[in-house]
Amino acid sequence: MEINIPEIVAEVTEAFMAYEKALLANDVDMIDELFWNDDKTLRYGPNGTVVSHEALSAFRRSRDIAPWVRALKDTHIVTFGRNFAVANTESTRPGADGISRQSQTWVRMPKGWRIVSAHVSDQP
Repeated sequence: MEINIPEIVAEVTEAFMAYEKALLANDVDMIDELFWNDDKTLRYGPNGTVVSHEALSAFRRSRDIAPWVRALKDTHIVTFGRNFAVANTESTRPGADGISRQSQTWVRMPKGWRIVSAHVSDQP
């Protein structure tokens, strides 16, 4: 198995940045598109566990979040073959204490790269 095939890294990086843009704009429709539409989709976060695409979409839509800003740092994207990748990053927000960490598992699906599992945590 090849690790970090350059064109696959580029594809996943593009999908990762599309997610980042959608997150910062609170574009829930795009976030929904980038997550695997399945009842096995999983997100661990500071406020609990969300299981299923439907529940994740409802969670996102229930939050009243204005567009916001954060700075990514130490982003690592590693691909395994042509159909599987992990993306990990840390982020900081202006005026906020601590660091947030985000991990995503990406899989190439028939309609493109999708997040099948994610974990978000905050470190004071």
